[in-house]
Amino acid sequence: MNTLFRKKSIAQIQADAAAGTSDDGGGLRRSLGTFDLTMLGIAAIIGAGIFAMVGKASYDGGPAVILLFIFAAIACGFSALCYAEFASKIPIAGSAYTYAYASFGELLAWIIGWDLLLEYAIGNIAVAISWSGYFTGLLSSIKIPSLGIPDGINIPLHFTTDYRTASSGFEIVQEAIGKGGSLESLQAVCQNIGAAISCDKIDAYAAWLNAPQIGGLPIIANLPALAIVFIITYLVYIGIRESKTASNIMVGLKLAVILLVIGLGAFYVRPENWSPFMPQGFGGVMSGVAAVFFAYIGFDAISTTAEECKDPYKTLPRGMLYSLGICTVLYIALALVLTGMVNYTQLNVTDPLAFVFGERGVNIPWVSGVIAVSAVIAIATVLLVFQLGQPRLWMAMSRDGLLPKIFSSIHPKFRTPWFSTILTGFLVAIPALFMNLSEVTELSVIGTLFAFSIVCAGVLVKDKEFAGQKRYVPYINSQWIVPISFIILEAAIIYFNGDAVIKFFTDYSHGADETFIGAFSHKIPYFVFLIFSLVMAALCFVKRLTLIPVLGIMFCTYLMTELGITNWIRFGIWLLIGLGVYFLYGYKHSKLHNREEVAAET
Repeated sequence: MNTLFRKKSIAQIQADAAAGTSDDGGGLRRSLGTFDLTMLGIAAIIGAGIFAMVGKASYDGGPAVILLFIFAAIACGFSALCYAEFASKIPIAGSAYTYAYASFGELLAWIIGWDLLLEYAIGNIAVAISWSGYFTGLLSSIKIPSLGIPDGINIPLHFTTDYRTASSGFEIVQEAIGKGGSLESLQAVCQNIGAAISCDKIDAYAAWLNAPQIGGLPIIANLPALAIVFIITYLVYIGIRESKTASNIMVGLKLAVILLVIGLGAFYVRPENWSPFMPQGFGGVMSGVAAVFFAYIGFDAISTTAEECKDPYKTLPRGMLYSLGICTVLYIALALVLTGMVNYTQLNVTDPLAFVFGERGVNIPWVSGVIAVSAVIAIATVLLVFQLGQPRLWMAMSRDGLLPKIFSSIHPKFRTPWFSTILTGFLVAIPALFMNLSEVTELSVIGTLFAFSIVCAGVLVKDKEFAGQKRYVPYINSQWIVPISFIILEAAIIYFNGDAVIKFFTDYSHGADETFIGAFSHKIPYFVFLIFSLVMAALCFVKRLTLIPVLGIMFCTYLMTELGITNWIRFGIWLLIGLGVYFLYGYKHSKLHNREEVAAET
């Protein structure tokens, strides 16, 4: 058991990083400053989340959705401070994996590394598929009759759809037609609210029906998703300077469009749309908490570029905190403008920024077009940052011997982790061709929250070691604050929602499609969180833990409960697979393990 939790000192981590570069390639190129890191952080944070999810969150919470953005920003802020603390002390590629190695030891470091592989891989695949949807929609809106393009540029549906979506859509529409309907009648009403068949299902049906076949098997693949992954992977492969330049340009355009929406939209705000401010109550606001949190994911990827920063002790923490602060201000302003331009009940759409300037909004068509272009750029920048992050995580794990040496090989000319970059490109591009990730995208969120929790806990573990040094997480005694706050919060919940609390703990009735076990299992995450909260409150009282990391852990673990038992199970299975890989390869090849064996022999 001691060998499983062997730790690496900060000095040893830095020495291994210095010795881990290839003989012919040297170290990574240091070319990132505070401005570049801030831009990378904005690139990672502002993406599909804000361009799509702000609409649904506004519909659920009304204008009070700004409170939700503030809540999520505070939760991320606690984690960002803890990341900044570690980044200033351990400016090495590897992010939460490296921090966990120093705090908790090898086994948990491997678990975090394996967890982040899931976060980056699933997230990148989802982003590539999302980019494909925006890009094909943008092409179809380009209508230039004088050039022979009267109906837009339309890529065949079977080359913009994945196999599972097309197969499912074909079955659903075929069944509806078999019951006496017709394709024309379904197409006529698919855009109506409450329509039996949505338009995307009809598109999937057409993709399946018109796809070319080989041996009776339809050839269906998402080619734009493949193309964008290869383009981004090439940028990451040839160098951090080229990636930085491309990212900065795209982020500049993206920020310009968001500022255009805020500035121009402010002239169309009608204050009466902000009343009622909280139409669905506090519960309505909090119902979108996980979705809004997704709009903040990404700032942690900055820490994977630690060895490419000019002065990582200063620039890394500043880049994280600046990017998070800028995005928070933009999100709040954007939410206020959107809910002021149209009534919140109209915002349950997938493209809210374009919607408010469309026919059902203030009707300024050219702005909708500019926003569509910006969405394509915004999502591409997210893909760029995460394609930068995953190879550098593999590189850090390889240096420690937990993955084969080739994963940390540095290209002699471009000075990037060439093999890990290429492998990342293939592992994202190929699944993006065929996969439908509607059921697993939340795995990216749960993985991120788990990593955030571990980083915050790591600061608690290393708190005494960091004492006397420059701190980003100042010591604030939680001995009384956390226990008293916990008691007050629970008392308020019981006082204002007593009947709901009693029902939650006593009512396990179930419908025809759900067993008693099923009804109980969906409450397990909340039971776990309640027990965990009690333990944390007790530890704060006894150990006098510092407040900010404790709050970071509590916020992140609560958000994990909002993702449901199904995602907990899938996440658990992924971690079990990772443990199998560790014991089959990583444990035996660990450099720390080999050093201990040599020391024992001598």
